[in-house]
Amino acid sequence: MSIFKNRTMVGALCILLSLIICFGVTPLFNRAVSAKTDIVRVVKEIKAGEKITEAMIQTAEVGGYGLPDSVIRKPESVIGKYAKADLAVDDYILTAKLSETPVAENSYLYSLDGTKQAMSVTIKQFAEGLSGKLQSGDIVSVIAPDYLKQGSTVIPPELQYVEVISVTASSGYDANTGERVDNGDDRELPSTVTLLVTPEQSRILAALEADGKLHLSLVYRGSDDNAAKFIEAQDKALAAIYPAAPQEAKSRDVSTSPASGTSEVE
Repeated sequence: MSIFKNRTMVGALCILLSLIICFGVTPLFNRAVSAKTDIVRVVKEIKAGEKITEAMIQTAEVGGYGLPDSVIRKPESVIGKYAKADLAVDDYILTAKLSETPVAENSYLYSLDGTKQAMSVTIKQFAEGLSGKLQSGDIVSVIAPDYLKQGSTVIPPELQYVEVISVTASSGYDANTGERVDNGDDRELPSTVTLLVTPEQSRILAALEADGKLHLSLVYRGSDDNAAKFIEAQDKALAAIYPAAPQEAKSRDVSTSPASGTSEVE
């Protein structure tokens, strides 16, 4: 008799639990699944580093179930910011994919104040640019074969320590990011290297670019603090070479650059 009563009790509890699930939990779950919410969706392909405009996005209503908490829901939270990764059409946007400032490779282009300039030089041969191994933030020396038509291969004292801003392929993509391209290769070979230089340095680079003769050698890769020490040493060398007033120094021709302090390459 007790066994029968126990079975009856278990059965009643099962029936009660089923009713709770059917008429309580299930409707709540269905409402959660069918709930709608607005999100920001990409309508025009956005490349990493691009500034996002209103024309690139739109608000769309989607099911809210399973959406990450970090998904962007308001256009004003996106417009004017920079993409940290490529965004395809119909992608929704996460806060982790946005930056208030340009990505590292482009940051100097937005903060130049006239004291230094961004200048690109062509890598005509694979070996001239460290075989494609250069990266943003590297400190390099510029080696000039037949410098000033004197027959010597030297490192001009003005170009002993120069910072690399970016390495760019012929397609315009940054070649040092591992970015995939349409041909399916993991990365493209570098075509130009953009350097952060003073006006005096830029004129020497322009002359070397016109001659088509320059090589880049890696001096340092590491922390920003240590890299800054190399740039500080270079700035001191420039101040010693060009002690005149800034306007007078800017008017100098590259051919008058002193050769006595050059570092000759054996």
